[in-house]
Formats: sequence, C-alpha cells, structure tokens
Amino acid sequence: METPLIEFRNVTKRFDEKTVLDRANLSIYENQITTVIGKSGTGKSVLLKHIIGLLQPDEGSIVFRGIPVNEMKRGEWEKCRGQISYMFQNNALFDSLSVFENVALPLRQTTNLRKKEIIRKVLARIEQMELSDVARKYPSELSGGMQKRVAMARALVTDPAIVLFDEPTTGQDPIRKNIILSMIAHYRKKFGFTAVLISHDIPDVFFISDRILLLWEGNIAFHGTYDELTRLKHPMIDEFLRSLEGLQDELTGLLSKEMFRSRYLLTLGLGMGRATGTAILFNIQFDILAEVLGPQSPIEVVKALGEYVNTYFGPSGGFSARHGRGMILTVLPHITPEEAEASLQEFARELQEKALPAIQAHTRGSGAAKECFDIIVTAGMTEPGSDDDIDQIIEKAGKNQKIIARYKCNKEGGST
Repeated sequence: METPLIEFRNVTKRFDEKTVLDRANLSIYENQITTVIGKSGTGKSVLLKHIIGLLQPDEGSIVFRGIPVNEMKRGEWEKCRGQISYMFQNNALFDSLSVFENVALPLRQTTNLRKKEIIRKVLARIEQMELSDVARKYPSELSGGMQKRVAMARALVTDPAIVLFDEPTTGQDPIRKNIILSMIAHYRKKFGFTAVLISHDIPDVFFISDRILLLWEGNIAFHGTYDELTRLKHPMIDEFLRSLEGLQDELTGLLSKEMFRSRYLLTLGLGMGRATGTAILFNIQFDILAEVLGPQSPIEVVKALGEYVNTYFGPSGGFSARHGRGMILTVLPHITPEEAEASLQEFARELQEKALPAIQAHTRGSGAAKECFDIIVTAGMTEPGSDDDIDQIIEKAGKNQKIIARYKCNKEGGST
C-alpha cells in the first residue's frame, strides 16, 4: 500500500480548555489535491499550521514520508519544512514591494542563492504565471485575480513539494472562485506539487479534489472522494450537508449534486419500476480550452451553458446538475427518448445559432480569451433503467456522445 506523504497519528491540540483536534488521524498522498472541509471554527486552519510546523501537537505525532517529526533531527525537519509552501487566505502581499519583489521574497529569506539565480527563477515563474507585464507594478495596482496569481507565483517560486492553501477563494464571486480553483488544478499538474486546501466553496472545490477530508468535532470523520461523500448515508454527513448555506451550484444556478440525487430518487430512482424518463449528458472540452486559453474561458462557457440548459429544459420539468468541470447531466422525467431527441435537436439549433456566438462574444469581450477559439458542445442520451444509479446513467450517456453544436470562429471574430 502507498505510503502517505503526510500522516496525523492521534494528534490532539488544545487551547486552554478547548480541544480543537481530538486524537485526529489523517493521510495525505503525494501528487493529489486533498481538500479539508468542515464547519467554521472546527480547526481546519489549526490542522494546516501543524503541517507546516507553526503549531506542535500536545499529543500524538505528525509523520512525513513514514518518519515521525518528533524523531527527526533538527536538520532533517528543516529540510522537510523547506519543501512546504503556504498560500495565505488574503494573499498577504506586501504593498510596499513590487510584484517581482513579492515573488522573490521567499528565495531571499530562505535560500543562499546568488542574486542572478534569484532573478532567473523569479522571472521564469512570473512568465509562467503570465505576470510579465505587471512585474514592476505594486499589488494595489492589480485586480483581485492578478493578486491571487502573484500570491501563487510566490508560493511556487521555491519549487515546493507541498503547497497549503488556506481559503484561497474567500471573498470572490462565483466565476473568480472557479478560476482560482482551476489555476490550482492547472499548476498542480504543471509543476507536480501536492496540494492541501481548506475551503468552504462547495461544490466547486470538489471538482478539482482527489480526496475530501471532513473535520468534525476534532476528528477526521470522513475521507474519500466526493461521490463517496454524497453516497454515504450517515447522520453526521447529512447534518453537515444541511449546514451549508445553499445546495445550489453557485456558478451555473443548477442543482447541487446532492439535490440532484434526491430529485432523481424521487422521480426515476431505484425501485421506481418503469417510470418513464430520459437523461442527457452535455459536455464541453474543458481541459482543452483551459490549456489553450487559461482558466477563465471554459468557466464562462460552463456558466452560460448551465444557465441555458436550465432555461430551456427547466419549464418542462427537467432538472440538471454539474457532474464534472465541463459536464452537465439533465434528467427529463416522463419524457420518452423520441420526445427528448426532438427537444434536443431544437435546443441544439438554438445553441448553435444564438447561444454559442453570444458566449464567444462575451468571453472575448470580457478579456477572458486573448484569441479566437472554438466551442464544441457534445451530448449523449440514455433511458435510465429502473436499477440505474447516477454513475451508471453518466457512463451510458457518455458512450453516446455526439457533437450537437460547434462554433468555429475565424481570426476576425466571425463564425465559420
């Protein structure tokens, strides 16, 4: 079995009479994105501070690559700690320093690199993060999104093995939240670090996470994937999900996966016999768009597609949810496949003629895309069986995918 990169073994932490972590056990694995969720004030930031060494446990041990920290020599621990970087909740950029100087700061404070090597590494990271045009500017001169990129460049300039993100999307609007999360996923893949996030942005953060840790009353009450979390029937999980301010997908206005699953079980779910209905799985080439154009354009497309799907199919009783970064599943109760096919064809025509050009114009006009780009929407239909769960429906519909709309623009901005 794979050895965890980081382990907590029966870690307890108290502040005066309050026990924040109570014999907590967790495992974080290399090259994954692990997200820690839980109610406010439950100790999530305390957990992160134990990983980086800002706090030490009162009881129990923290283990790096199989070796307990309290058994390491000082030099060994400093070497491990040097592999960890921390991106603060509110960026923590220094207003008196330029972008270049902010990014260079960790190298100047924690390494013995020569000036030329520091300049080389900082310029390389600034270029990779598309910040070259603002390298001499100060944080107050930048947008919130640019400031996040600077903070991320600073966190990555030391080539860390582990990056800790403390509420990286706090105070951002739905699109900006998803852009930041997409940046984390993109750069994690590009630079190969292990990411640990604290986040309240559900469900958005789940789409980039490999593993979820639910911190509850001082313990890790759940660890696993998002799908495993939503399928687990346990009073504690139900209470946590009910405690969220809303179970709607904030980006698209569609249902959350939890609400979608409940609606499905009530209408076409297991044990409903021969209830009539059709499912349609919509998809865009999210990763391809993100790779070519950066994180904002595909998010704008998903947002617009979700709103359009909801507007078109909602009035007839259809309900939808985002089940992947660029994937939307719609269920049409009491609609036969033949009726759904006719409706999908009409939807595709409107998507082709009206929606995609509008999406293209909006994303280019907002500065999301620096160049013309194609938008391809595929869809696959299936008739849910009486014993099918949602994963089976997605698998079946995924096998029937075909292009239903494609907007291909030329360099002058028109369609072809």
